[in-house]
Amino acid sequence: MKIRPLADRVIIEPDDVAESKTAGGIIIPDTAKEKPQKGKIVAVGPGRTDDDGKVIPMNVKKGDKVLYSKYGGTEIDYEGKKYLIMAESDVLAVMEK
Repeated sequence: MKIRPLADRVIIEPDDVAESKTAGGIIIPDTAKEKPQKGKIVAVGPGRTDDDGKVIPMNVKKGDKVLYSKYGGTEIDYEGKKYLIMAESDVLAVMEK
């Protein structure tokens, strides 16, 4: 990826697992589907700088599968794919295998 996030920002590729049909067989239109809340980190910034000028390292790394806040981040389109840029604090958890 040719985009490098700054400070404590991460770039996430959201999973496309929004259900298009309910258990009862009702088809859900695209406008009513819920946004995914999990994805894969594809780029990580260097970390936040504290008041003394020291860089605080990130708790997440490239390749981590994460859960993030529902309305966190900024959506971008890059090379035909949708990504989210968000602060590390909007990442709620790392999904471990």
